Amino acid sequence: MRSAKIERNTKETAITVVVDLDGAGKSDISTGIGFFDHMLDQIARHAPLDLTVLAKGDLHIDGHHTVEDVGLALGQAVDKALGDRKGIARYGDAHVPLDEALTRVVIDVSGRPFLVYDVNFPAERIGEFDTELMREFFQAFAVQARIGLHIDSLKGVNSHHIAESAFKGFARAFGKAVAIDPRRVQGEAPSTKGTLTA
Repeated sequence: MRSAKIERNTKETAITVVVDLDGAGKSDISTGIGFFDHMLDQIARHAPLDLTVLAKGDLHIDGHHTVEDVGLALGQAVDKALGDRKGIARYGDAHVPLDEALTRVVIDVSGRPFLVYDVNFPAERIGEFDTELMREFFQAFAVQARIGLHIDSLKGVNSHHIAESAFKGFARAFGKAVAIDPRRVQGEAPSTKGTLTA
């Protein structure tokens, strides 16, 4: 099974993440930041994958450490669950609308971490979620999961809609990229180098 559990404990956060890449979309999410919980649930439902994220952080300061560290732990769990990455599709893309908002997400599960992020928000906060932390989450995830990730907001005027279309777009693109490709030679990495782990 392509699953993994990561526990991350620091003076700022205590986080447990469990991911099953072949799951059906079940989630158990609790970070103390309601909107962030809602977005993580979108990943589970739309990839789909099974996801548990239990996080306690220094929210009396702000949400930065919690959001970033969840991204780190989730990226580590995904990297571990992918193993040698053989047999996967590798690439995934999605255009996802939510009312007036439209986001394009493209992923390369390449073993080379990189984030290109072009998302702007009219509002600084959505509930208790600081919108600038969305970039921090995806940056942390991309580095630890060792993926190339492009997120571009093409349209949108409502911050909630923009963020949700981005998370759903990420989920859809990610689900395609990590899916096992039945056309591929069993045990083969989708790379001319023969590996996606270095």
